Amino acid sequence: MTVNDPKQSEAQAPADPPSETPAAGTADAALAAAQAKAEENWNQYLRSVAELENFRKRTERELDNARKFAVERFAQDLVAVADALEAATSAASAGGASAHLEGIQATLRQLYRAFEKAGIQVIDPAGRTFDPAWHDAMVARDSDAAPPNTVLEVVQKGYALNGRLLRPARVIVSRHAGTGA
Repeated sequence: MTVNDPKQSEAQAPADPPSETPAAGTADAALAAAQAKAEENWNQYLRSVAELENFRKRTERELDNARKFAVERFAQDLVAVADALEAATSAASAGGASAHLEGIQATLRQLYRAFEKAGIQVIDPAGRTFDPAWHDAMVARDSDAAPPNTVLEVVQKGYALNGRLLRPARVIVSRHAGTGA
């Protein structure tokens, strides 16, 4: 007996083969979205690592500069002391007070050793070419003996701290005789 029972025919009918259903498309889209998000997060991570490394290097440079130039004001004050001692040495040598002169010279040597330890260099450009970055020309003097723009005389020594100018050397510079400039 053959009865067409819809319930029985559904049960006996072969199942349809699996096909692309909306659920499968949604899963692929979700996977693609998750992969895109993972890629975005990875790129953000790499940028963050690079920024952190740049920050570390910048901080290291700033700390190094802070260490090198922390005593800059102190060094500028010491420069004035050196000037006073040099002036006293010149005055004492003219007056003939040898004991006084020896004491001042010893103090000056000690001060220069302290300068050296602190990274302070003396700029004494006598006989060298004038450099406006390191020297301050007070006067230009006619000279046939020296080429133009040569430091003839140092009026006041200059000083640098670890390569950074504290004070330029004040100098008298040569010019050709008869130029008037």
